[in-house]
Amino acid sequence: MQKPHLSFWQIWNMSFGFLGIQFGWGLQMANMSAIYQMLGAEESQLPLLWLAAPVTGLLVQPIIGYMSDRTWNRLGRRRPYFLAGALLASTALVFMPNSSTLWMAAGLLWILDASVNISMEPFRAFVADKLPEEQRKQGFAVQSLFIGLGAVLSSAMPFVLTNWFGVAGTAPEGKIPPAVHYAFYAGAGAFILAVLWTIISTTEYPPEDLVAFERMKAEHRGVGGFCREFLHGLKTMPVAMRQLAWVQFFTWMGLFCMWIYFSPAIARHVFGAVKDTPEFAARVAEAGQWTGVSFSVYNGVCFIFSFILLALARRFSARGIHIACLLLGGLGLISVAAITQKEILLVSMVGVGIAWASILSMPYAMLANCLPAEKMGFYMGVFNFFIVLPQITVALGLGEVLAHFPGVDSLYVVMGGGACMILAALLTLRVQSTEHRMA
Repeated sequence: MQKPHLSFWQIWNMSFGFLGIQFGWGLQMANMSAIYQMLGAEESQLPLLWLAAPVTGLLVQPIIGYMSDRTWNRLGRRRPYFLAGALLASTALVFMPNSSTLWMAAGLLWILDASVNISMEPFRAFVADKLPEEQRKQGFAVQSLFIGLGAVLSSAMPFVLTNWFGVAGTAPEGKIPPAVHYAFYAGAGAFILAVLWTIISTTEYPPEDLVAFERMKAEHRGVGGFCREFLHGLKTMPVAMRQLAWVQFFTWMGLFCMWIYFSPAIARHVFGAVKDTPEFAARVAEAGQWTGVSFSVYNGVCFIFSFILLALARRFSARGIHIACLLLGGLGLISVAAITQKEILLVSMVGVGIAWASILSMPYAMLANCLPAEKMGFYMGVFNFFIVLPQITVALGLGEVLAHFPGVDSLYVVMGGGACMILAALLTLRVQSTEHRMA
């Protein structure tokens, strides 16, 4: 099937749901470490408590990709999953700030992450479904734009509510501040409304041959069908996908180090938080709010740089763009070690934001052009393995290191994340590319 070129506004509508999805991710990334610490978690416990995100991604995304490849009903192929995930995630966002114990928050994070993955995975395949090859870089860049915008709004929301609207930003020990409550409630509303916009405004192309489509569903049905497809898919994985796997592994190892340990690192080194002192809870809350501001800045840079990516993608290869952006991100994280004033942290976040815009678009643009259309959702889900496996590695291993070696500072973990990004940039040099330049 020769797919028609879509206008900018058509691509805008089909990507708008990512604005809501990123509200869920952004609130989680900026606030969960601080929430865990407010509920009594030690720094060495944080990686294990964050394990929900990678494990649910590992389990949910390949299954949802496999199922969505084989779905066709009144809502279409991918849109039923957008809707189901949005409803579940919005519910989890409402309950999260009402957590009264550490393990209640951890359990809700599992539900939230599984639900977000149900919505998010089909969105990657949606771009490849709808757009011809030469427009896919543009499609993924517009997704980056919405991811950046959604994360800007969500990450900064507790800080804005406290400093602009006077909502309390601190709470007694063991409690979650009201500003965090209201931010999560707003995020729940934004998630469902943005996804509904995409569902209502964008149609899907039906399978070219419905008879063959139904036969394929019948031949690969149930758990056995998924297992056979999974094993065959791993054996026949395209060469470019195997090469990109290593790039993704070290990229996301670096990101996960930042997401977990940025807040504790700046709490100690910039805000002066010392465990077992009367000011500890207040300093952690302040660091949590500034983490939100910092993450909002890097996502704001991602939003702005996504427009630049649209222009760069017309002139340069996705591989070259990705290498340069990852190098800037790695240097940004390493520079955190030299900073003692909170405002200067925002300068480091510029490099991270440029890298983030590329991470959300260029690997998928390189990948989509080497995948068979009938297995797009499945392979996009399998590709997620190389995002979540490094996170599981960090979650299971890093907490043990910090528990047994108290001298390993959380700041070193953030710097190590920067080194991982630089290694990912070097590994990108090995990736074969079969892309088309955009017209």
